[in-house]
Amino acid sequence: MYPFIRYASTIAHAALKAKKGDTLTFKDTSEIQFRCRLSDIDNFLEMNNGRVFTLYDLGRMDFAVRTGLGKQLLKQRWGLVIAGSTIQYRKRIRAFQKVTLKTKIVGIDARWLYIEQSMWVKGQPCSSGLLRTGVTKGGRVIDTAQVLAALGQSDWDLPPTGYVAEWIKSDADRPWPPVDTADQLNFIS
Repeated sequence: MYPFIRYASTIAHAALKAKKGDTLTFKDTSEIQFRCRLSDIDNFLEMNNGRVFTLYDLGRMDFAVRTGLGKQLLKQRWGLVIAGSTIQYRKRIRAFQKVTLKTKIVGIDARWLYIEQSMWVKGQPCSSGLLRTGVTKGGRVIDTAQVLAALGQSDWDLPPTGYVAEWIKSDADRPWPPVDTADQLNFIS
């Protein structure tokens, strides 16, 4: 089940932080902490890989609220979308461990915001995700220039470089819709 209560709690805490002046710009890194709950673990007694990806939502919401994007989403009737992602898992997160979730923007192009998120336990990285995200209006992704202007950050520039640029290029080569392997190999049954 989706963690609606944690999600709402994260938004409320972020709003309180922002009200107290603990705001962020698109250049900053958001950090939130939580404990791995029994509802987060799988039959291997570690945080489920799908749950990791779901809990990354919490970090993006904290980031959105504290940068002012959350207000613009409401004011402009905008939405958020994930258009692609890649994730790496390196260390297990066990029940009741304290997790630090970090969220930052690592690239922006004309259409997309590239966000890197990571989970840490006791100062050790456990997982890292790279996401292609966009802001939508009426079901369509709007230009990032419009988003930056609404946030008063029109002059900010962060073109994707390094591994982010490589991932964008590699992902563009991926066929869509997925090709059936049997069709691709001309397999006859």
